[in-house]
Amino acid sequence: MTPPLPAHWANWLAERRAALDVSGADAVLDGVLLASDFAFEEFRRRPQLLGLLAPGKSVRTRSGPTKARSGGSGPGPDAFLPLRADDPDLSASLRRFRRAESLSIIIDDIAGRDSVARTLERTTTLAEHCIEVAFSAARAELVARHGEPRDDAGKVQPIVVYGLGKLGSRELNFSSDIDLIATFPRAGETDGRRVLDNEDFFARLVQRASTLLGETTAEGFGYRVDWRLRPFGTAGRLVLSFDAMEDYYQREGREWERFALLRARPVGGDLVAGRELLERLRPFVWRRYFDYAALEGLRELKALVDAEVRRRDREHDLKLGPGGIREIEFRVQLESIIRGGRDPALRNGNTLNLLTLLAERGIIDGVEAEALADAYRALRRLENRVQMYRDEQTHVLPDDPVAAERYALALAYPDFAALMTELDDHRRVVSAAFERCLPLASSGGAVAPGNDADAELWQRVAPAAEQDDARPAPSGDPRVPTLNRLAETPAVRAMSARGRARLDRIMPLVLGACRRGTAAGQILERWVDLLAAIAGRTSYLALLAERPALIERVHELMIASAWLGRALAQSPILLDDLLDQRLAVEPPSRAELAGRMALELAAVDAGDSEHELERVRQFQQSARLELALAFLDGRADAARIASGLADVADLVIERLLGYALRDLATQHGPLPGLSLDRGLAVIGYGSLGGRELNFSSDLDLVFLYDDALQSAESAGARPLDGQRYVARAAQRLLHLLTVQTAFGPLYEIDARLRPNGSKGLLVTPLSAYASYQANEAWLWEHQALVRARFVTGDAQLGADFAALRTALLLKTRDPEVVAREVAQMRERWREALDRSSASLFDLKQGRGGAVDIEFVAQQLLLSLGTAGLDAAPPPAETAALLNWLSAHGALAAARAKALAQAHGRLLDRGLRCALALQKRVVPVAEGQ
Repeated sequence: MTPPLPAHWANWLAERRAALDVSGADAVLDGVLLASDFAFEEFRRRPQLLGLLAPGKSVRTRSGPTKARSGGSGPGPDAFLPLRADDPDLSASLRRFRRAESLSIIIDDIAGRDSVARTLERTTTLAEHCIEVAFSAARAELVARHGEPRDDAGKVQPIVVYGLGKLGSRELNFSSDIDLIATFPRAGETDGRRVLDNEDFFARLVQRASTLLGETTAEGFGYRVDWRLRPFGTAGRLVLSFDAMEDYYQREGREWERFALLRARPVGGDLVAGRELLERLRPFVWRRYFDYAALEGLRELKALVDAEVRRRDREHDLKLGPGGIREIEFRVQLESIIRGGRDPALRNGNTLNLLTLLAERGIIDGVEAEALADAYRALRRLENRVQMYRDEQTHVLPDDPVAAERYALALAYPDFAALMTELDDHRRVVSAAFERCLPLASSGGAVAPGNDADAELWQRVAPAAEQDDARPAPSGDPRVPTLNRLAETPAVRAMSARGRARLDRIMPLVLGACRRGTAAGQILERWVDLLAAIAGRTSYLALLAERPALIERVHELMIASAWLGRALAQSPILLDDLLDQRLAVEPPSRAELAGRMALELAAVDAGDSEHELERVRQFQQSARLELALAFLDGRADAARIASGLADVADLVIERLLGYALRDLATQHGPLPGLSLDRGLAVIGYGSLGGRELNFSSDLDLVFLYDDALQSAESAGARPLDGQRYVARAAQRLLHLLTVQTAFGPLYEIDARLRPNGSKGLLVTPLSAYASYQANEAWLWEHQALVRARFVTGDAQLGADFAALRTALLLKTRDPEVVAREVAQMRERWREALDRSSASLFDLKQGRGGAVDIEFVAQQLLLSLGTAGLDAAPPPAETAALLNWLSAHGALAAARAKALAQAHGRLLDRGLRCALALQKRVVPVAEGQ
């Protein structure tokens, strides 16, 4: 609720209303007059502008009336409509138009009709319209004198005007200058009598448009235009061609210019061509990998800003001061630069939009993101009000107590002290968040206090690998051989000075961490494997140097799991995942995993098979890392993790099946009746089918296809018959699953459970598969069906398979024959595979191990017969199957529960062995 105004301000407002010949109080007008001397002067100069006070009134902009609010819109005073490029007095009209529309923006902001975001958007739209009109008018003048600029092929060349900064991100403040860069597609010359080359033509165009926008006249100014962000700054040419722009950023582009281009957006001229050039510049701004070197770039940029703040004594600047707007912008822009190459959605310069996206992805904590968004809105609202006061480009609250009181009252605070209390609270939140993102301690040498002896050891080892006369490291230190292995790595030897400095900052912290705990030598070996892997991609060294806490986290994981240490060394990109806020919550669902895979592949060009496969592998590794951490942290039990690993495998198979079919269609044309969800089904057996996958499990796969495809033929230049086509698709899928990538293969595959085993066809028509299972299959092949399920492909084929599986498993059999054959098969497996001894127990194949429990359940199911046909199909998961058997009277409830619990314990222990890179053989006492 707005507090009542003190009497002296009520009297002051009455005097102002009288000066405008307005009788009676008006809440909106009073608020506007209190907040803005600029508005008062505009009303006094043009009384007809008082009509803008009514809801729905606005001056016309580029796309018709500006919609000031959801309740509608309407024209403003006709005296200022419309703004046209052919206006003979355009300079004056543009300035009157800007002031009138700015007044409309003030009114709707003060009246509470527009949100902060809407006010910024309207201010941006107003500037864009004025830019468009000014450049159109300037071009028309030049074309009349010099003709149209054309390239060598005679094509007319447009200009492209980019808005940068807040103009580019649609967040322009009320009285801001506008940062622009101009360019044109190709060189050439004009076709008129007074010929100019294209660069000269467009340079003159920029100069004329700048005058139309920025020159101070009797009508005031339009916009202060800043061209200093162009290539080479004030020393560079005003306008460059597309090729020259691209060449500059590839050869000369500096780190801060990446941040500048992050918010670049075409706002004038040929917008389509403008977007095309931005796509060409995309590799400069956003790298294909996570680019943590941007941390240092931002630190340098922030240091320049801070130095300017100190030089101009502007510690309380709303924009540049500590806890100000710029720190929030830097916080989100940093994440965009780091991750935008892999996540196109993050190539978004709008601060509030980015905060939402980063919170959704777990990159910024949701509570922190909301606090930063609140602070941003409050700071931008106050910044606008400071500028609305007199239409001045300022970001500093006034020293004048009268003006300060007016600000506070116009913003519904009881006094200026209350306003400052809330402002200081927001600034503290912003400063703390920025400090967490870019710790000040990293601005100097070491990122954190280290052990001097460790630092000296590394300095003595590292040069010794390069210089014959270097002082050797102490030969008695057991760490020296391991450190020598790192120092002699080719990537370390070839490091740049900056990369070497980063490694030198990291090593004392790593060595200090390895001093703690047991197996220090083994853990250091794991660290050296990781550091050797990232030595050639020093962006990851920058990440570790900037995040000492991450070094501690990695060290903890290396102690907890050899598998995790190897995974990080094989896929250093996983270091980024350790920063994900979502790692501390429940493991992801299948739907969440599917969304992440889609996001992972969104930036990959369709058909770029190598890049696609790399991203699929990274998705798999990232998901498995998250599941491993959830298991080791105790946030999920073994069954949940095994099921999650199966979900990951399912999604990988589904994605790669789509790629296999696409690649085959490219080579041989599409096959009628075959697509990702039609004609072919992938069936998972074993651990995959039973959703009991381990971190080291291979995948048992069988392929079934629709009988109708046997008579089909592909429609390409090199056609294939249906059977060969489907076989090639399955072969292609298996190749994609097993091919060696930079991060290793995805999975090992076993396809021998198909009809007739390795001698049979890789893919089988459903009818042939059904006939084989009914008439030729051995009992062990029906036993294998217990842990089989549809994975991906044709859902109807999957349903047909599920019905066939149920019928086969519940057919009438002699229980004694089943018991004998299952026992014989179990003994053959034990003789071939059991690694138990007097002191060791094989968790999987030993007596009382996981396979024994699975065989018990499978024997009971195969002996049940038709008694279970009327119920839900028997599940493939062992624990669920034991409960199902209990429900059908085949197993006592207490016995089913005991077996399920025992199977869960064995699954848990097996996962721990896999994460330790150990065989699933443990001391007998641990297996009980």
